[in-house]
Amino acid sequence: MIPARYAASRFPAKLMQDLSGKPVILRTYEAAINTQLFDEVYVVTDSDVIYDTITNAGGNAIMSIEEHDCGSDRIAEAVADMDVDIIVNVQGDEPFTDRESLASVLQVFEDDTDAEIDLASLMVKINDWDEIKNPNTVKVIVDNRNFAIYFSRSPIPYPRDTSIADIYFKHKGIYAFRKRAIMDFHRLPMMPLEAKEKIEAIRYLEYGRKIKMVETKVTGIEIDTPEDLKKAQAAWK
Repeated sequence: MIPARYAASRFPAKLMQDLSGKPVILRTYEAAINTQLFDEVYVVTDSDVIYDTITNAGGNAIMSIEEHDCGSDRIAEAVADMDVDIIVNVQGDEPFTDRESLASVLQVFEDDTDAEIDLASLMVKINDWDEIKNPNTVKVIVDNRNFAIYFSRSPIPYPRDTSIADIYFKHKGIYAFRKRAIMDFHRLPMMPLEAKEKIEAIRYLEYGRKIKMVETKVTGIEIDTPEDLKKAQAAWK
């Protein structure tokens, strides 16, 4: 499932920006299809323009009926009546989505014989302090089993002891859910930490759900700003 909101706050209409001859959202949809990991791939959107872009290209799209604050809610509406076990959320602004990263997230559930894990997601090590400080970059800290402890737009952990090597992980916006987890997310109200940080993954932690993080070496390019789009266009060429 690829949630696709037209009116992004930081970069309106970013999903319809041109990326080497096709809109960003179509590039992302094609990248998800090309992994060959999924039974079905859908774009879930509130926009007639995005819906038409996908369906006119022969793809699958679902129009949201309700208003939603985040991608997880949009996906929950779309899958409510579907007979599915695992749902993967690929962000619409990630046209460089790759098979290896998605396969590693799905493998979490193959290995989870006790059905202990509610969600799996990706993180990538970052070293650039400007990126670590950037509030558009969501950071994650994990325990010794790589379960998420917390997500933040601030640098976590805080580097108070400079003699200890810095280890920072960026949260990449790809999730795999058990269906029950995403339906619970949709049903449960937002709590203070999520409201403060504006990071939907925090809601799962506030309600005691377990998020298994998988480290990936693939950084990709998430298109949050016009500058990101320029980087993506250069990388695509």
